[in-house]
Amino acid sequence: MIAALPMYDRPETRAANDRLWSAVADRLTEAPRDLTRDLPLDALWTDPDLMLSQTCGLPYALGLHAQVTLVASPDFRLDGCPPGYYRSVIVTRSEETRRLRELLRDHAILNDRHSQSGHNALHVFAQTHGARLVDPAESGSHRASAQAVAAGQAGIAAIDANTWRMIARWDEWASGLTVIARTPPTPAMPFICGQAADPEAVRSALTAALSGLDAEDRDTLGLYGLADLPKSAYLAVPPPPI
Repeated sequence: MIAALPMYDRPETRAANDRLWSAVADRLTEAPRDLTRDLPLDALWTDPDLMLSQTCGLPYALGLHAQVTLVASPDFRLDGCPPGYYRSVIVTRSEETRRLRELLRDHAILNDRHSQSGHNALHVFAQTHGARLVDPAESGSHRASAQAVAAGQAGIAAIDANTWRMIARWDEWASGLTVIARTPPTPAMPFICGQAADPEAVRSALTAALSGLDAEDRDTLGLYGLADLPKSAYLAVPPPPI
């Protein structure tokens, strides 16, 4: 069996993720002792031996839901979001002078075209402002998108709000960015398991592990509990024009 918590794994959160998984693994039979960190996401999420991972809502809705089992949704305690939901922040450079429509049309950057919080959220934001994304650049990660905007290599990006909390906390260059908007809440990145795993046992172990995690680790991960969102909540989010 394998397990991974890739969505918010960075040097500052690695130890907290390891402690969380260790507490989960202690409560499950046949659980691996260590998190897997060297598999591409697509291979990880579709591995038949997957015991626990976290995925983005968009790939889950676009087809992954038929290959995995929904375990639970995270409660990030984000402002304006009920348990199980998250949103994106729209960031630009603090000294940015170009018009919003120009930034969206010609200078947007995405983490990935299959990202709810980095692409779909920005697409919807653009629509609400009478603009559209035209061949936006892709960075590969939320942090890389934010860094590109801070460096003047891009003009605007949508950043998962939990990731943004981490960027604002640990990346000095984030001081040059301004949050100009927040998107409507959508279902947060679901915890999933493979179809061979027992989702109730995994959820029970994850719930107990979270309740036993100390306050510092919960704050480090931005993870405070679980919510029971149905699969239909994810499938109901309209996809972007990928």
